[in-house]
Amino acid sequence: MHINKVEICGVNTAELPVLTNKEMQGLFVKIKKGDLQAREQFIRGNLRLVLSVIQRFNNRGEHVDDLFQVGCIGLIKAIDNFDLSHNVRFSTYAVPMIIGEIRRYLRDNNSIRVSRSLRDTAYKALQVRDQLINKNSKEPVISEIAQQLNLPREDVVFALDAIQDPVSLFEPIYHDSGDAIFVMDQVSDEKSEDETWIDGIAIREAMRRLNDREKLILTLRFFEGRTQMEVADEIGISQAQVSRLEKTAVKHMKKYI
Repeated sequence: MHINKVEICGVNTAELPVLTNKEMQGLFVKIKKGDLQAREQFIRGNLRLVLSVIQRFNNRGEHVDDLFQVGCIGLIKAIDNFDLSHNVRFSTYAVPMIIGEIRRYLRDNNSIRVSRSLRDTAYKALQVRDQLINKNSKEPVISEIAQQLNLPREDVVFALDAIQDPVSLFEPIYHDSGDAIFVMDQVSDEKSEDETWIDGIAIREAMRRLNDREKLILTLRFFEGRTQMEVADEIGISQAQVSRLEKTAVKHMKKYI
């Protein structure tokens, strides 16, 4: 997909306007009153936002015109549901909706077919996840989502895995105080460098110098092959905390090996 083409779907992207936040607020007031011209101006003034989003999907082999059209649908949905009273910038609200629309399109057109019932379970799980985040202001664990859906935990995990797009192991998925957590931090690998390294008497001696929580985390991660999410769920802390404790413990052990 060539994202740098000037004309997409008949739109000259080089001439797209850019609206200030104040201009968007003024137009949005008119939109709520049914002003179609203001709506058209608002949409055109945010097409660059759609362009910036579809760049994230430039390795999927999809035609840029198709993704642009789907992204515009997400933009329009964002306009229809946006509320100025929430005191949030429109772009902050719109980007997740545009991304969600594009991902749904890619899933529905994926050559690897996922059953409708499995997709329905996954989408319900994502809805429950959002509800729990809004209610508790923190990321829920899988067991909480499964309980809300009255389903086995394994069914929820399987459904969510089935709709995931392939990603790089080095793609950052969370930032906590500038310390990035990557996809590879969530994946257990029997042949990983760390697991090969944690072997023998020297390792056991070094682990004796750790506190009980650090010992438990390293045991679950490297001896039992658990993911960071599973460890966090079992001991009742966040995945970000598990990641920090794991890295600190490994760094501490290296001093004695």
